Amino acid sequence: MRRQSGTSEVRVPRLVGLMAVDARESARARGLSLEAPDRPDFHLTVVDYVVRQYPQPGAEVPRNSAVHVWFDFGEGDGAGGVREPLGPAPPGGGLRRELEEPGAPRPAAPLAATALLGPP
Repeated sequence: MRRQSGTSEVRVPRLVGLMAVDARESARARGLSLEAPDRPDFHLTVVDYVVRQYPQPGAEVPRNSAVHVWFDFGEGDGAGGVREPLGPAPPGGGLRRELEEPGAPRPAAPLAATALLGPP
């Protein structure tokens, strides 16, 4: 991007990974404003994390420009799903039920539980 005389340009900071409140402060410190197309209540958003931004970090833009940030991934961009590892599964065996306190009377197991778990 070529600098024109008389215009003040700033570099866009990296906002991805920041909480909304921190992203607003970082942009404000550089003379930029933030807009969030997926959040009409953006001014109230505090602890949600920025997942995308435009323009990209490092781009030079005129002071007082708007930087667009998103807090949700778009359709098909990886928003859903389980975040914990799925495998390998723990080894078989082990306890199949929680043990009662010593000496406590044991309630009778329902018939369905006996069929699934086997006799106690």
